[in-house]
Order: sequence, then structure tokens, then C-alpha cells
Amino acid sequence: MNYFHHIFITISFLLLGFALQGQEQTVLEKGSVSFVSSRNVYVKFASTKNINIGDTLFINQNDALIPALVVNNKSSTSTVCLPLLAEKMQVSSEIIAKTIVKKEAKKAKDKKEEETPELPTIEEEITADEKAPTVVMPDEEPIFKQKIKGQISAASYSNLSDFKNTHRMRYAFSFRGYNLKNSRFSVDSYITFRHTLGEWEAVNENLSQALKVYSLSVKYDIDSTSSLTLGRKINPKISSMGAIDGLQYEKTWGKFIVGAIAGSRPDYSDYSLNLNLFQAGAYAAYVSNKPGKYQQTTFGFIEQRNKSNIDRRFVYFQHSSELLKNLNLFSSFELDLYKKINNESKNTLQLTNLFLSLRYRLSKKWRLSISYDNRKNIIYYESYKSFIDQLIENETRQGLRFSINYRPFKFVTWGVNTSWRFQKDNMNLSKNLNTYLNFTKIPILNIRTSLTANFLQTNYLNSKIFGIRISKEIIRRKLNGDLYFRMLDYQYRNSENTVHQNIGGASLSFRLMKQLTLYAYYEGTFDNRDQTYHRINTKIIQRF
Repeated sequence: MNYFHHIFITISFLLLGFALQGQEQTVLEKGSVSFVSSRNVYVKFASTKNINIGDTLFINQNDALIPALVVNNKSSTSTVCLPLLAEKMQVSSEIIAKTIVKKEAKKAKDKKEEETPELPTIEEEITADEKAPTVVMPDEEPIFKQKIKGQISAASYSNLSDFKNTHRMRYAFSFRGYNLKNSRFSVDSYITFRHTLGEWEAVNENLSQALKVYSLSVKYDIDSTSSLTLGRKINPKISSMGAIDGLQYEKTWGKFIVGAIAGSRPDYSDYSLNLNLFQAGAYAAYVSNKPGKYQQTTFGFIEQRNKSNIDRRFVYFQHSSELLKNLNLFSSFELDLYKKINNESKNTLQLTNLFLSLRYRLSKKWRLSISYDNRKNIIYYESYKSFIDQLIENETRQGLRFSINYRPFKFVTWGVNTSWRFQKDNMNLSKNLNTYLNFTKIPILNIRTSLTANFLQTNYLNSKIFGIRISKEIIRRKLNGDLYFRMLDYQYRNSENTVHQNIGGASLSFRLMKQLTLYAYYEGTFDNRDQTYHRINTKIIQRF
């Protein structure tokens, strides 16, 4: 495959997006934040039919809609979003989506709402754990109703430097089909293929390094309260275990859920199927969604093997709840009962992978959070972040973290977060301080601006980073742009030389058609050693 062939593939994706368009109108749809992780914000809607990946979601502040999130992925009722604001979103916060629907479809929808019962609340859907993707309607409506969501994309990642130029291609396919043809069968898949131009022999040597199957499963709804899943899938009740290859069974009795797994773990080196890494276990969960008394607790027992030998046996625990008004808790840990390291077996109890997080909304202007994380290092099978971004993430994820957020004015937010990773022997010590000042809307110019400063100190490196980012919607609901600039100074402790870098970048997001989006990104790095680096990324996504 040559480079011109890939250009041909990209142009083909453009042609796939053209479709007939009807009369459209803007509709405001309300949802709420259901979960907040270190990177993403999960928002629950009654339906995400008219919400697309790349859309901007808003929060209401003093009767003004403020851009807060960008949709990165979605299911039939949930969206996974990247935050635009520096302050951390809170669970249950109201989120607003500006959706465009055809007038004819809107009328039909309004008529159906008059004739059918009220849909269940978001909390009721969570309680049911999405076991039935649709609501049981009167006799004319099927119990299981088909819903299909998917997308296909092609992307290029070019790194240009004085030493070497590389061009990587990445193709991705994701598909979620709920109750295909109104049956009890559902499928879930997310597959990527990536390679470097001119290095096809690496693909021939190990296909699994290029082809990544992150999800590929078939689910069968035995009835409205139980299901059986076969294939590779992450179980949300025991999500920190990662993907599970094999069988998963789940049964619901009101607020109580029980489940079992039997299969294997993906290979650590290339994420391929490895039947030698057998694992099996069972779990029980309790979910309560009473207003002001939300609670979800999971308790499980897991045994993992390496070939025929027991590798690890542990208890899994996960809990989230609203302790008091505006005070939310999330915690998870694993308690090792047996493990084998360097051919030495141990039966002593040991607490591992502990994570605790408390978030408190003191008032409309003040928010506080504190967390502790000693989870093991995360393996990234794909990462397209710059060196400095990966460095900061790796050095600050574990340890104690504290953050404070203050909104003095309507469009101004200031925040500080700090982290401290410590050990008894002072190995892998790191201290980090980050502060930011966000202007969510600058009058007249109608742009968003963010000023940041980061100070990192580790056993082997000291760094200082100052940055500014400007974002603007150039053409309403069609074209968005970003400009940013960062100054970096970092010094390795075993060297007296300080490296100074200036990094500038720009990105565009162009919505060509309703289901077709084109992204373009450039970043240039210039340092005091007369070395330059350029990153050029393009991506086109077709949804269906």
C-alpha cells in the first residue's frame, strides 16, 4: 500500500457522507452527569439519537449556555465527553445539548409522546443496568427494539524531524447493535488497525501489534432481567480488571445484581488472545438511585491463573455514593488473598490498587476535591500524546491529589490542583503543582481562553510549563478552531543543561455533513538545541 492509496481511501470516506437533508430545527435536550473520571465526563440522556460525536454540550449559568464538554463517544443513552472547562464536573450536574432534528421527525416524536407513557428516568435506566435497551411499550411495541450506532474512521499521524520522518496510518471501526432485528441478540465491537508507511514487514512479523481488538462480543438477553455475553468485553461492574475474554453472565433482582465470569485475560505484550491466562470469578452488586441517596456497591471474588498455576486470587470492591448533599464518594480496591511472585507463593492479605475520591461542592462558586491513588501503572497500547504530556500524566497519576476551583465571575474560573507521590524509601517521588485561569467567553471576540502553569519535580527531572489556548466556533455548528502556545523548561538531574522548548499548535474540526466530520491538527516544537519537530494529524469520521 502506498501513500497515494491512503489518500484515495480518505477521499472515499468523504464521498460516503453525502445524504439528502430535510428541514431542520434546533432543540435543547437535557441530561445529567452520571460519572466523572480523571479524563472523561459521562453524561446520561433519555436518548442520544440526535447527539453526534464532536458535538459541544453546555451548562446553564445565569441563563447563559456555556460550552462545557465535547462528545468523544456515545451509546444509545450515554455520552463520553472531554471537558472544556478547567473545573471538574460534578455528578448530577445538568447538561444541555443543542440538537438539530428534522421538523417532520420532531412532529412525529411529539405525537408519539402524547400517545405513549412517560419514559423512565435516567436513574431507573441505570438501576436496570441497561439490561433492556428500550422501554416496554403497549402491545404494538416490541419488547426488544433494534438500535444501531457505529462509526468508521481513517487517520494519519506524521512526525517530521531533523532525524527521521514517520507516517503512521490508523483505521478504526466501532459498531454497537442493540437487539438486532428486534431480537434478543446484541453485538459490540471496537477494532483498530495501524501501521507505519514503509514498515509493512513489522505487520507481517506480528499482526497483533497492528490489529487491536478492544471489544468484540455478542450478548443474548435470556429475559428482561438476565443476559449472557460471549467474547471480549469490559464489565462495568468490575471495570478495573480490564477486558475479559470469554463468558459473562448477569442476573438482576430489583436493586440487587449477581454475575459470573469465566475466560482469560488479554496478552500483556500485544493485547492478543492468550488462553494461558485463565481467570474466573463471581460478583454481587447493589444499586440504589433514591434522590439524594445514590449508592452503588460491587463485591467480587476472582482467581487468575498462568497456564495451570494459580497466579493470583483476590477480592474486588467498588463503591460510589452521595454521602451528604453535594458530597460524593468513589472508592475501589483489591484485597490479595494469594499471589505468586518469582515462584514464591504468599497467602497473606494485602491491600492493592486502592483508589479513594471525595468531591464537595461548597457553593456555586467553590468546589473542592481530594483523592488518593496507588493503583498499578496503566498499560497504553496506543498513545498519541506528546512526550511532555505523557511524562506529566505518568508522574502525577499515583499519590495524593488535592484540587480547588473558584468561579469569581460569570465567565471566569480559577483553579489549583496539586499532587504528591511518596514512598517509604523516597523512590519515585514526585511533586506537581498546576494552576489555570479560564475565560469561557470573551465579549465581542466571542472566544474561549485558558492560561495554564505547571511545575513538576521528580527524582530525575524538574520542569516548568506555561501555556495559553484560544478556542472559537468559527462557523456555527460547522467549524471550530483552536490555537495554543506553550513554553517548557526542563532539566534532568544528572545533567547541568536545561532544555528550553517553544511549542505552538492549531487544530480545526469541520463538520462536513451531519454524520461526517474532518479533523486537522498541527504542532511544532522548537528547542534551544536547534532541533525542530513537527506533528501533523488528520482524521475523518463517518458515523452511521
